[in-house]
Amino acid sequence: MIEIRHLVKKYKDLTAVNDMNITMKPGKIYGLLGKNGAGKTTTMNIMTGYIAATGGEVIIDGHDILKEPRLAKKQIGYLPEFPPLYQDMTVYEYLDFAADLKGIHKKERNKAVCDVLEDVGMGEMGGRLIRNLSKGYKQRVGLAQALLGYPPIIILDEPTVGLDPKQMMEMRQLIRKLGEKHTVILSSHILSEVSAVCDYVFIISEGKIVASDTVEQLLKKFQGTQKLEITVKGDCEKAKAILDELPDVEKIEVMENPASHSEDTAKTTEEDTVSLLLTGAAGTDIRETVSRELAAQGIFILQMQEMNQSLEDIFLELTDEKEGEEAC
Repeated sequence: MIEIRHLVKKYKDLTAVNDMNITMKPGKIYGLLGKNGAGKTTTMNIMTGYIAATGGEVIIDGHDILKEPRLAKKQIGYLPEFPPLYQDMTVYEYLDFAADLKGIHKKERNKAVCDVLEDVGMGEMGGRLIRNLSKGYKQRVGLAQALLGYPPIIILDEPTVGLDPKQMMEMRQLIRKLGEKHTVILSSHILSEVSAVCDYVFIISEGKIVASDTVEQLLKKFQGTQKLEITVKGDCEKAKAILDELPDVEKIEVMENPASHSEDTAKTTEEDTVSLLLTGAAGTDIRETVSRELAAQGIFILQMQEMNQSLEDIFLELTDEKEGEEAC
């Protein structure tokens, strides 16, 4: 359905999209997940033909977005992050106008508008002025515009931005419903949104795809690596030096706070204690080795806790821009 090949977008010295390759198949909900500024919106703007790429190709259902823009765009319905709504129009007038721009025949426009209003739960609100609608309903109007003509691909840029929790839940339900009949692509920096509605996730950092899979498979891959948080009493540098020598300890990070915030832990957290986050080699259990080696060198473990990774942990690990090792 969609192929992105070696996509590049540069703005002078800034590379917003860096040699991106994506394949999307019909009938799934795809998520582009990344921090603000990661390149999600730029990628979507190129996919919809709104801006041109510096290099690479975007193929929409067999049509190159650059060489055959009309045929490619006909396959797409697009909801930008901030829908360009005409505030002084009624909902019906705006959608009728959008249907005209999309080339829907005049005889078919009334049915087309009424159908998409029903799809987004606004069947009785066609006569309302857009300026009097809540943020959530304005987003629905934007979504109805994207659905006009029922294109096979629906692209949604940050569809729940600015919505309250109830509106977010309602929008997610609409997206899941759309996924039954369309290929849906949405961008977000909200992890709960992606994990709640998407079948497949592309994690983007600095314009590159750093991971892609289903949410379940991403969790499986990264949970194969043990993460252990320990609070030790003794010399921080000495503890790190001991742990550095252990072959199954791949990474050591200094934590700002101990994992537990109970009163007992708080009493033992003094100047000569430090919390460390240890990452073990894949398929290993480092608890026994860490305990034995630290104790042998006079470094005592006050607390040890194995950390279960969430999608949020994976996201932060893959997109974190480290500026150097944190000092003890």
